[in-house]
Amino acid sequence: MPTEGLPPGVRRSASGRIPQWAIDEAFGALQDPAPWRTEPSAHMPVRGPAYGRRRGRLGRKWAIYAGIALLAGLSAVPMAFERFVLPAVLPYLPGAPVPPPGFEAAGAPLGQPPASTGSKAYALQESPDPGQPFAAYDPCRPVHYVVRPDNAPPGADQMIQEAVARVSAATGLRFVYDGPTSEAPRDERETYQPDLYGKRWAPVLIAWSNPSESPDLAGDVDGLGGSGYAYVEGQPYVLVAGQVALDAPDFADILRWPDGSKYGRAVIMHELAHVVGLDHVNDPTQLMNPEGTGVTDFAAGDLAGLAVLGGGECVPEL
Repeated sequence: MPTEGLPPGVRRSASGRIPQWAIDEAFGALQDPAPWRTEPSAHMPVRGPAYGRRRGRLGRKWAIYAGIALLAGLSAVPMAFERFVLPAVLPYLPGAPVPPPGFEAAGAPLGQPPASTGSKAYALQESPDPGQPFAAYDPCRPVHYVVRPDNAPPGADQMIQEAVARVSAATGLRFVYDGPTSEAPRDERETYQPDLYGKRWAPVLIAWSNPSESPDLAGDVDGLGGSGYAYVEGQPYVLVAGQVALDAPDFADILRWPDGSKYGRAVIMHELAHVVGLDHVNDPTQLMNPEGTGVTDFAAGDLAGLAVLGGGECVPEL
């Protein structure tokens, strides 16, 4: 390799040759390596690449050397380490705040929402991203739920089962009952609880409570419902780990009414609709009216909104 025109101090190999990388280095031509995929969010990592076959001994040795060199280089640049390495390994570290991605994620929605009624008498909860019309549960994986039965009134199981079935039919989302739980409802519920539910997003919690435990149930509030968000860079926000708190003393009174179980079921349906992303409306003919106007089933506006929420995007990266 001719050396005319090269800066002094160019590095050479043991044989005295000047490799191309040394020439590039001398002229400042080395480029930063490109990321292997779009930048992940520090909050919600994506899965790193996996190798499909076993490497030979020499391949493993060089892979180890390359990995050490890469980590050493990235650790010297905190921003690169935080952007590219930490998100990929975060779900697998002890005490991780998020689960490994893709749990039960299918390649297509597990169900389809019914055709819209055409009604506009519904409102969707505000999206955390102004550019995203709404946030919904991932239709490509089941929505698991658990029930805390403490203080449950007579007939509670049937009311919950019927309410869940109606929300499932109206959205096309598949709900799966995981059994009873001891978890109590709380304002800041953790979306990932591996010690209690394994390495997945926490299931929807339906808990029988009271105003002492859940102060927001005080007064004429029979129930509360909502969900948390999960997010990965470049993908839409997805609802996860919802919860419903039901006022057991109020339900005891409701169930004394004629057709009380229908009204009780309607309260649970209303709160589960909040869980999947539906908001209140002023129309007194809809179940999502907050005033309790005597409606005991989803009306045309409720059904139209639930059909929209059943058409969310699949995000296997979460």
